[in-house]
Amino acid sequence: MKNKGRIFLVDDDELIVATLSRALRNIGYDVATATRAEGIVSKVKSWLPVVVLLDIRLAGRSGIDVLKEIIRDELPAQVVMLTADGTAETAVNAMKLGAADYITKPFDVDEVKIVLENIIEKEKLKQEVVYLRKVQSEVFEKEIIGRSPAVQKIKSKIEKMADASISTILITGESGTGKELFARYAHRLIRQKKEEGFSPFVKVNCATLPEALLESELFGHLKGSFTDAKEDKKGLFELGNGGSILLDEIGDMQQSLQGKLLRVLEERKVRPIGAGEEVPIDVTVIATTNVDIAEAVAKGNFRMDLFYRLNAFYLHVPPLRERLEDILPLTEYYLSYYGARSNQKTKKSFSPEAAQLMQAHSWPGNIRELRNLVERLVVLEPEEVILPRHLSQSLTAQSEALHPLSSGMFRLPAAGISLEAVERDLIEQALERSNYNKTQAAKLLQISYDTLRYQVKKFKLE
Repeated sequence: MKNKGRIFLVDDDELIVATLSRALRNIGYDVATATRAEGIVSKVKSWLPVVVLLDIRLAGRSGIDVLKEIIRDELPAQVVMLTADGTAETAVNAMKLGAADYITKPFDVDEVKIVLENIIEKEKLKQEVVYLRKVQSEVFEKEIIGRSPAVQKIKSKIEKMADASISTILITGESGTGKELFARYAHRLIRQKKEEGFSPFVKVNCATLPEALLESELFGHLKGSFTDAKEDKKGLFELGNGGSILLDEIGDMQQSLQGKLLRVLEERKVRPIGAGEEVPIDVTVIATTNVDIAEAVAKGNFRMDLFYRLNAFYLHVPPLRERLEDILPLTEYYLSYYGARSNQKTKKSFSPEAAQLMQAHSWPGNIRELRNLVERLVVLEPEEVILPRHLSQSLTAQSEALHPLSSGMFRLPAAGISLEAVERDLIEQALERSNYNKTQAAKLLQISYDTLRYQVKKFKLE
Protein backbone atom coordinates (compact mmCIF):
# COMPACT_ATOMS: atom_id res chain seq x y z
CA MET A 1 0.00 0.00 0.00
CA LYS A 2 1.34 3.42 -0.97
CA ASN A 3 2.29 5.64 1.97
CA LYS A 4 -0.09 8.62 2.05
CA GLY A 5 1.98 10.65 4.48
CA ARG A 6 2.79 11.08 8.15
CA ILE A 7 0.13 12.04 10.71
CA PHE A 8 0.88 12.98 14.33
CA LEU A 9 -2.18 12.43 16.57
CA VAL A 10 -2.22 14.16 19.96
CA ASP A 11 -5.22 13.54 22.26
CA ASP A 12 -5.49 12.63 25.95
CA ASP A 13 -8.40 10.28 25.26
CA GLU A 14 -6.70 6.92 24.77
CA LEU A 15 -9.78 5.38 23.12
CA ILE A 16 -9.82 8.11 20.45
CA VAL A 17 -6.08 7.67 19.90
CA ALA A 18 -6.34 3.89 19.53
CA THR A 19 -9.41 3.93 17.26
CA LEU A 20 -8.38 6.78 14.97
CA SER A 21 -4.73 5.76 14.61
CA ARG A 22 -5.74 2.21 13.65
CA ALA A 23 -8.23 3.51 11.05
CA LEU A 24 -5.66 5.85 9.51
CA ARG A 25 -2.97 3.17 9.35
CA ASN A 26 -5.42 0.84 7.61
CA ILE A 27 -5.77 3.29 4.71
CA GLY A 28 -2.06 3.93 4.27
CA TYR A 29 -1.06 6.72 6.66
CA ASP A 30 2.03 6.49 8.85
CA VAL A 31 0.76 7.51 12.32
CA ALA A 32 2.57 8.55 15.50
CA THR A 33 0.58 9.24 18.67
CA ALA A 34 0.86 11.00 22.02
CA THR A 35 -1.56 11.47 24.92
CA ARG A 36 0.36 14.25 26.70
CA ALA A 37 1.51 17.70 25.60
CA GLU A 38 5.05 17.50 26.96
CA GLY A 39 7.71 17.50 24.26
CA ILE A 40 5.20 17.53 21.40
CA VAL A 41 6.85 20.35 19.44
CA SER A 42 10.29 18.71 19.55
CA LYS A 43 8.72 15.43 18.41
CA VAL A 44 7.04 17.22 15.49
CA LYS A 45 10.41 18.77 14.55
CA SER A 46 12.07 15.36 14.63
CA TRP A 47 9.37 13.26 12.97
CA LEU A 48 8.30 15.79 10.27
CA PRO A 49 4.61 14.86 9.88
CA VAL A 50 2.49 16.36 7.12
CA VAL A 51 -0.45 16.95 9.50
CA VAL A 52 -0.77 17.22 13.28
CA LEU A 53 -4.20 16.30 14.72
CA LEU A 54 -4.13 18.27 17.97
CA ASP A 55 -6.66 18.21 20.80
CA ILE A 56 -7.40 21.71 22.08
CA ARG A 57 -7.69 20.58 25.71
CA LEU A 58 -4.81 18.44 26.89
CA ALA A 59 -3.93 17.40 30.41
CA GLY A 60 -1.63 20.04 31.88
CA ARG A 61 -1.48 22.28 28.82
CA SER A 62 -3.65 23.92 26.18
CA GLY A 63 -3.44 22.69 22.61
CA ILE A 64 -3.57 26.36 21.57
CA ASP A 65 -0.19 26.91 23.24
CA VAL A 66 1.24 23.95 21.34
CA LEU A 67 -0.20 25.39 18.10
CA LYS A 68 1.44 28.76 18.81
CA GLU A 69 4.82 27.05 19.25
CA ILE A 70 4.45 25.15 15.97
CA ILE A 71 3.54 28.37 14.16
CA ARG A 72 6.32 30.33 15.90
CA ASP A 73 8.97 27.78 14.91
CA GLU A 74 7.62 27.79 11.32
CA LEU A 75 7.32 24.00 11.21
CA PRO A 76 6.03 22.73 7.85
CA ALA A 77 3.29 20.53 9.40
CA GLN A 78 -0.35 21.59 8.99
CA VAL A 79 -2.36 21.54 12.26
CA VAL A 80 -5.97 20.36 12.58
CA MET A 81 -7.56 21.14 15.96
CA LEU A 82 -9.79 18.57 17.68
CA THR A 83 -12.43 20.18 19.90
CA ALA A 84 -15.36 19.05 22.07
CA ASP A 85 -16.72 22.61 22.10
CA GLY A 86 -20.05 22.51 20.30
CA THR A 87 -19.81 26.19 19.34
CA ALA A 88 -16.34 25.64 17.85
CA GLU A 89 -15.46 29.25 18.75
CA THR A 90 -12.10 28.25 20.22
CA ALA A 91 -11.23 26.20 17.13
CA VAL A 92 -12.12 29.10 14.84
CA ASN A 93 -9.82 31.33 16.87
CA ALA A 94 -7.14 28.63 16.46
CA MET A 95 -7.57 28.86 12.68
CA LYS A 96 -6.95 32.60 12.92
CA LEU A 97 -3.65 31.76 14.63
CA GLY A 98 -2.66 29.45 11.76
CA ALA A 99 -4.45 26.11 12.14
CA ALA A 100 -5.46 24.55 8.81
CA ASP A 101 -8.88 23.25 9.98
CA TYR A 102 -10.79 21.91 12.96
CA ILE A 103 -12.96 18.86 13.70
CA THR A 104 -15.65 18.82 16.37
CA LYS A 105 -16.01 15.82 18.70
CA PRO A 106 -17.61 13.35 18.53
CA PHE A 107 -16.43 12.94 14.96
CA ASP A 108 -16.84 10.33 12.26
CA VAL A 109 -13.64 8.63 11.05
CA ASP A 110 -14.68 9.30 7.44
CA GLU A 111 -14.86 13.01 8.24
CA VAL A 112 -11.27 12.92 9.49
CA LYS A 113 -10.18 11.11 6.33
CA ILE A 114 -11.77 13.77 4.10
CA VAL A 115 -10.18 16.63 6.04
CA LEU A 116 -6.75 14.97 5.84
CA GLU A 117 -7.07 14.23 2.12
CA ASN A 118 -8.02 17.85 1.38
CA ILE A 119 -5.11 19.27 3.38
CA ILE A 120 -2.55 16.86 1.89
CA GLU A 121 -3.83 17.59 -1.63
CA LYS A 122 -3.41 21.33 -1.01
CA GLU A 123 0.12 20.75 0.30
CA LYS A 124 0.92 18.67 -2.77
CA LEU A 125 -0.33 21.50 -5.02
CA LYS A 126 1.86 23.98 -3.12
CA GLN A 127 4.89 21.73 -3.68
CA GLU A 128 4.01 21.47 -7.36
CA VAL A 129 3.91 25.26 -7.64
CA VAL A 130 7.31 25.51 -5.91
CA TYR A 131 8.67 22.85 -8.24
CA LEU A 132 7.23 24.44 -11.39
CA ARG A 133 8.75 27.78 -10.47
CA LYS A 134 12.08 26.06 -9.94
CA VAL A 135 12.09 24.45 -13.37
CA GLN A 136 10.04 26.94 -15.39
CA SER A 137 13.00 27.53 -17.70
CA GLU A 138 13.30 23.82 -18.49
CA VAL A 139 11.92 22.53 -21.81
CA PHE A 140 10.27 19.11 -21.76
CA GLU A 141 10.52 17.63 -25.21
CA LYS A 142 7.81 15.12 -25.96
CA GLU A 143 9.69 12.93 -28.38
CA ILE A 144 13.30 11.99 -28.92
CA ILE A 145 14.52 13.04 -32.37
CA GLY A 146 16.47 10.27 -34.01
CA ARG A 147 15.92 7.27 -36.23
CA SER A 148 19.25 5.50 -35.82
CA PRO A 149 19.25 1.88 -34.56
CA ALA A 150 21.12 3.07 -31.46
CA VAL A 151 18.36 5.52 -30.49
CA GLN A 152 15.61 2.99 -31.20
CA LYS A 153 17.42 0.43 -29.03
CA ILE A 154 17.68 2.88 -26.12
CA LYS A 155 13.99 3.78 -26.41
CA SER A 156 13.09 0.09 -26.42
CA LYS A 157 15.14 -0.50 -23.26
CA ILE A 158 13.48 2.46 -21.54
CA GLU A 159 10.04 1.11 -22.42
CA LYS A 160 10.94 -2.24 -20.83
CA MET A 161 12.25 -0.47 -17.73
CA ALA A 162 9.01 1.51 -17.52
CA ASP A 163 6.96 -1.70 -17.74
CA ALA A 164 8.95 -3.10 -14.83
CA SER A 165 8.73 0.19 -12.81
CA ILE A 166 12.51 0.35 -12.42
CA SER A 167 13.46 2.84 -9.71
CA THR A 168 17.15 3.46 -10.49
CA ILE A 169 18.75 4.07 -13.91
CA LEU A 170 22.30 5.02 -14.96
CA ILE A 171 22.81 6.84 -18.28
CA THR A 172 26.33 7.36 -19.62
CA GLY A 173 27.71 9.12 -22.69
CA GLU A 174 29.88 11.98 -23.87
CA SER A 175 28.95 15.56 -23.07
CA GLY A 176 26.25 16.88 -25.39
CA THR A 177 24.84 13.51 -26.51
CA GLY A 178 21.37 14.08 -25.01
CA LYS A 179 21.55 12.10 -21.76
CA GLU A 180 19.13 14.44 -20.01
CA LEU A 181 16.61 14.11 -22.82
CA PHE A 182 16.62 10.31 -22.44
CA ALA A 183 16.28 10.77 -18.67
CA ARG A 184 13.16 12.90 -19.18
CA TYR A 185 11.81 10.30 -21.62
CA ALA A 186 12.32 7.56 -19.02
CA HIS A 187 10.65 9.71 -16.35
CA ARG A 188 7.61 10.31 -18.52
CA LEU A 189 7.16 6.64 -19.51
CA ILE A 190 7.62 5.30 -15.98
CA ARG A 191 5.05 7.71 -14.55
CA GLN A 192 2.63 7.02 -17.40
CA LYS A 193 2.80 3.30 -16.62
CA LYS A 194 1.93 4.11 -13.00
CA GLU A 195 -1.03 6.15 -14.30
CA GLU A 196 -0.07 9.16 -12.22
CA GLY A 197 -0.96 12.74 -13.10
CA PHE A 198 1.53 15.49 -12.38
CA SER A 199 4.94 14.01 -11.60
CA PRO A 200 7.85 16.30 -10.75
CA PHE A 201 11.16 15.99 -12.54
CA VAL A 202 13.91 17.51 -10.38
CA LYS A 203 17.47 18.01 -11.62
CA VAL A 204 20.65 18.65 -9.63
CA ASN A 205 24.19 18.96 -10.99
CA CYS A 206 26.50 17.03 -8.66
CA ALA A 207 29.61 18.71 -10.09
CA THR A 208 28.76 22.38 -9.52
CA LEU A 209 27.68 22.43 -5.86
CA PRO A 210 30.04 22.22 -2.86
CA GLU A 211 29.69 19.03 -0.83
CA ALA A 212 27.93 20.63 2.16
CA LEU A 213 25.48 22.52 -0.06
CA LEU A 214 24.79 19.46 -2.23
CA GLU A 215 23.88 17.40 0.85
CA SER A 216 21.42 20.08 1.97
CA GLU A 217 19.98 20.36 -1.57
CA LEU A 218 19.48 16.61 -1.85
CA PHE A 219 18.24 15.72 1.62
CA GLY A 220 16.95 19.02 3.05
CA HIS A 221 17.55 20.42 6.52
CA LEU A 222 15.83 21.69 9.64
CA LYS A 223 15.98 25.26 10.82
CA GLY A 224 19.07 25.83 12.96
CA SER A 225 20.79 22.58 11.93
CA PHE A 226 23.78 24.63 10.69
CA THR A 227 24.78 28.30 10.55
CA ASP A 228 22.88 29.34 7.42
CA ALA A 229 19.83 27.10 8.02
CA LYS A 230 17.41 29.95 8.73
CA GLU A 231 14.31 27.91 7.94
CA ASP A 232 13.22 24.32 7.31
CA LYS A 233 13.92 23.22 3.77
CA LYS A 234 12.75 20.14 1.92
CA GLY A 235 15.43 18.40 -0.11
CA LEU A 236 15.15 17.59 -3.80
CA PHE A 237 14.43 13.93 -3.02
CA GLU A 238 11.29 15.02 -1.15
CA LEU A 239 10.37 17.61 -3.79
CA GLY A 240 10.69 14.86 -6.38
CA ASN A 241 8.43 12.51 -4.41
CA GLY A 242 6.03 10.79 -6.79
CA GLY A 243 8.30 11.66 -9.72
CA SER A 244 11.97 11.51 -10.66
CA ILE A 245 15.25 13.10 -9.61
CA LEU A 246 18.08 13.49 -12.12
CA LEU A 247 21.56 13.34 -10.56
CA ASP A 248 23.58 14.94 -13.35
CA GLU A 249 27.35 14.28 -13.46
CA ILE A 250 27.18 11.77 -10.63
CA GLY A 251 30.72 10.68 -11.45
CA ASP A 252 31.92 13.93 -9.83
CA MET A 253 30.04 13.41 -6.54
CA GLN A 254 32.22 13.43 -3.41
CA GLN A 255 32.76 9.98 -1.86
CA SER A 256 31.36 11.02 1.52
CA LEU A 257 28.02 11.72 -0.18
CA GLN A 258 28.19 8.56 -2.27
CA GLY A 259 27.67 6.45 0.86
CA LYS A 260 24.60 8.47 1.88
CA LEU A 261 23.18 8.21 -1.63
CA LEU A 262 23.68 4.42 -1.59
CA ARG A 263 21.67 4.24 1.63
CA VAL A 264 18.85 6.26 0.05
CA LEU A 265 18.78 3.95 -2.99
CA GLU A 266 18.68 0.85 -0.79
CA GLU A 267 16.21 2.02 1.86
CA ARG A 268 14.16 4.59 -0.10
CA LYS A 269 14.29 6.97 2.86
CA VAL A 270 16.06 10.29 3.41
CA ARG A 271 17.06 12.02 6.63
CA PRO A 272 17.17 15.84 6.45
CA ILE A 273 20.19 17.43 8.13
CA GLY A 274 19.34 17.92 11.79
CA ALA A 275 16.32 15.59 11.75
CA GLY A 276 16.00 12.58 14.04
CA GLU A 277 13.69 10.61 11.78
CA GLU A 278 13.86 9.44 8.18
CA VAL A 279 11.28 10.39 5.56
CA PRO A 280 10.08 7.69 3.11
CA ILE A 281 10.27 8.62 -0.58
CA ASP A 282 8.77 7.27 -3.79
CA VAL A 283 11.08 8.61 -6.49
CA THR A 284 12.79 7.29 -9.60
CA VAL A 285 16.52 8.06 -9.42
CA ILE A 286 18.20 8.67 -12.78
CA ALA A 287 21.95 9.29 -12.73
CA THR A 288 23.92 10.59 -15.71
CA THR A 289 27.66 10.97 -16.27
CA ASN A 290 30.25 11.46 -18.98
CA VAL A 291 32.87 9.86 -16.71
CA ASP A 292 33.97 6.24 -17.16
CA ILE A 293 32.71 5.13 -13.74
CA ALA A 294 34.27 1.67 -14.01
CA GLU A 295 37.64 3.37 -14.43
CA ALA A 296 36.82 5.74 -11.53
CA VAL A 297 36.09 2.69 -9.35
CA ALA A 298 39.42 1.14 -10.33
CA LYS A 299 41.20 4.38 -9.34
CA GLY A 300 39.36 4.53 -6.01
CA ASN A 301 37.42 7.68 -6.92
CA PHE A 302 33.97 6.05 -6.93
CA ARG A 303 32.43 3.52 -4.56
CA MET A 304 32.17 0.05 -6.04
CA ASP A 305 28.95 -0.79 -4.17
CA LEU A 306 27.25 2.38 -5.47
CA PHE A 307 28.47 1.62 -9.00
CA TYR A 308 26.93 -1.86 -8.92
CA ARG A 309 23.68 -0.45 -7.47
CA LEU A 310 23.44 2.13 -10.26
CA ASN A 311 24.70 -0.15 -13.02
CA ALA A 312 21.94 -2.74 -12.66
CA PHE A 313 19.89 -0.83 -15.26
CA TYR A 314 22.28 0.93 -17.58
CA LEU A 315 21.95 2.93 -20.80
CA HIS A 316 24.79 4.25 -22.95
CA VAL A 317 24.08 7.08 -25.39
CA PRO A 318 26.53 6.86 -28.33
CA PRO A 319 28.19 10.02 -29.67
CA LEU A 320 26.64 11.69 -32.70
CA ARG A 321 29.47 10.52 -34.99
CA GLU A 322 28.18 6.96 -34.40
CA ARG A 323 24.57 7.94 -35.16
CA LEU A 324 24.83 9.37 -38.66
CA GLU A 325 21.13 8.73 -39.36
CA ASP A 326 20.22 11.25 -36.64
CA ILE A 327 22.20 14.23 -37.96
CA LEU A 328 19.76 15.43 -40.64
CA PRO A 329 16.57 14.97 -38.55
CA LEU A 330 18.21 16.95 -35.75
CA THR A 331 19.31 19.61 -38.23
CA GLU A 332 15.76 19.94 -39.59
CA TYR A 333 14.35 20.20 -36.07
CA TYR A 334 16.73 23.00 -35.04
CA LEU A 335 16.21 24.85 -38.34
CA SER A 336 12.48 24.99 -37.55
CA TYR A 337 12.99 25.76 -33.87
CA TYR A 338 15.45 28.66 -34.27
CA GLY A 339 13.65 29.97 -37.33
CA ALA A 340 10.43 30.27 -35.34
CA ARG A 341 12.27 31.76 -32.37
CA SER A 342 13.88 34.38 -34.62
CA ASN A 343 10.46 35.23 -36.15
CA GLN A 344 11.67 34.32 -39.63
CA LYS A 345 8.84 33.98 -42.12
CA THR A 346 10.65 31.45 -44.33
CA LYS A 347 12.36 28.35 -42.99
CA LYS A 348 15.99 27.97 -44.06
CA SER A 349 17.20 24.75 -45.68
CA PHE A 350 20.50 23.02 -46.42
CA SER A 351 21.60 22.36 -49.97
CA PRO A 352 22.32 18.65 -50.71
CA GLU A 353 26.06 19.39 -50.70
CA ALA A 354 25.83 21.18 -47.34
CA ALA A 355 23.81 18.30 -45.92
CA GLN A 356 26.60 15.92 -46.99
CA LEU A 357 29.12 18.09 -45.15
CA MET A 358 26.94 17.96 -42.04
CA GLN A 359 26.97 14.16 -42.14
CA ALA A 360 30.72 14.04 -42.79
CA HIS A 361 31.62 16.21 -39.80
CA SER A 362 32.83 14.35 -36.68
CA TRP A 363 30.82 16.51 -34.20
CA PRO A 364 33.17 16.35 -31.19
CA GLY A 365 30.64 18.47 -29.27
CA ASN A 366 27.79 16.13 -30.28
CA ILE A 367 24.20 17.47 -30.38
CA ARG A 368 25.12 20.61 -28.45
CA GLU A 369 27.66 21.52 -31.15
CA LEU A 370 25.15 20.84 -33.93
CA ARG A 371 22.47 22.88 -32.18
CA ASN A 372 24.76 25.88 -31.69
CA LEU A 373 25.96 25.69 -35.29
CA VAL A 374 22.42 25.64 -36.71
CA GLU A 375 21.40 28.55 -34.47
CA ARG A 376 24.30 30.65 -35.76
CA LEU A 377 23.47 29.81 -39.36
CA VAL A 378 19.80 30.66 -38.88
CA VAL A 379 20.52 33.99 -37.18
CA LEU A 380 23.60 35.21 -39.06
CA GLU A 381 23.29 33.92 -42.65
CA PRO A 382 20.89 35.99 -44.79
CA GLU A 383 20.41 33.38 -47.54
CA GLU A 384 17.47 31.00 -47.32
CA VAL A 385 19.56 28.07 -48.61
CA ILE A 386 22.68 27.21 -46.62
CA LEU A 387 25.52 26.32 -48.97
CA PRO A 388 28.79 24.44 -48.35
CA ARG A 389 30.72 27.74 -48.19
CA HIS A 390 28.48 28.96 -45.32
CA LEU A 391 28.90 25.68 -43.52
CA SER A 392 32.64 25.44 -44.04
CA GLN A 393 33.17 28.96 -42.72
CA SER A 394 31.04 28.29 -39.68
CA LEU A 395 32.66 24.96 -38.88
CA THR A 396 36.15 26.42 -39.34
CA ALA A 397 35.32 29.45 -37.23
CA GLN A 398 33.79 27.30 -34.53
CA SER A 399 36.69 24.86 -34.27
CA GLU A 400 39.47 27.44 -34.62
CA ALA A 401 37.96 30.14 -32.40
CA LEU A 402 37.36 27.72 -29.58
CA HIS A 403 40.71 25.96 -29.84
CA PRO A 404 43.06 27.42 -27.18
CA LEU A 405 46.68 28.18 -28.03
CA SER A 406 49.55 27.71 -25.61
CA SER A 407 49.28 31.40 -24.75
CA GLY A 408 45.76 30.83 -23.49
CA MET A 409 44.24 33.04 -26.23
CA PHE A 410 41.94 31.99 -29.09
CA ARG A 411 42.89 31.63 -32.77
CA LEU A 412 41.20 34.09 -35.12
CA PRO A 413 40.32 32.36 -38.41
CA ALA A 414 41.47 33.95 -41.67
CA ALA A 415 37.89 34.59 -42.76
CA GLY A 416 37.12 36.44 -39.52
CA ILE A 417 34.34 35.63 -37.06
CA SER A 418 31.37 37.15 -35.28
CA LEU A 419 32.77 38.03 -31.84
CA GLU A 420 29.26 38.41 -30.53
CA ALA A 421 28.32 34.87 -31.62
CA VAL A 422 31.42 33.40 -29.94
CA GLU A 423 30.77 35.45 -26.80
CA ARG A 424 27.17 34.28 -26.61
CA ASP A 425 28.19 30.66 -27.16
CA LEU A 426 30.80 30.74 -24.39
CA ILE A 427 28.38 32.34 -21.94
CA GLU A 428 25.72 29.76 -22.78
CA GLN A 429 28.23 26.92 -22.28
CA ALA A 430 29.31 28.35 -18.92
CA LEU A 431 25.68 28.63 -17.80
CA GLU A 432 24.93 25.07 -18.86
CA ARG A 433 28.06 23.70 -17.19
CA SER A 434 27.22 25.51 -13.93
CA ASN A 435 23.53 24.50 -14.06
CA TYR A 436 22.66 28.21 -14.47
CA ASN A 437 24.47 29.19 -11.28
CA LYS A 438 25.59 32.69 -12.35
CA THR A 439 28.26 32.97 -9.66
CA GLN A 440 29.90 29.73 -10.81
CA ALA A 441 29.48 30.64 -14.50
CA ALA A 442 31.22 33.99 -13.90
CA LYS A 443 34.15 32.15 -12.30
CA LEU A 444 34.41 29.80 -15.30
CA LEU A 445 34.61 32.80 -17.64
CA GLN A 446 36.86 34.77 -15.26
CA ILE A 447 34.57 37.81 -15.31
CA SER A 448 32.66 39.60 -12.57
CA TYR A 449 29.17 38.57 -11.54
CA ASP A 450 27.76 41.95 -12.67
CA THR A 451 29.40 41.60 -16.08
CA LEU A 452 27.85 38.16 -16.52
CA ARG A 453 24.41 39.46 -15.50
CA TYR A 454 24.73 42.18 -18.15
CA GLN A 455 25.75 39.66 -20.83
CA VAL A 456 22.94 37.24 -19.89
CA LYS A 457 20.43 40.06 -20.23
CA LYS A 458 22.04 41.26 -23.47
CA PHE A 459 21.81 37.84 -25.13
CA LYS A 460 18.41 37.00 -23.56
CA LEU A 461 19.75 33.87 -21.85
CA GLU A 462 17.64 34.18 -18.68
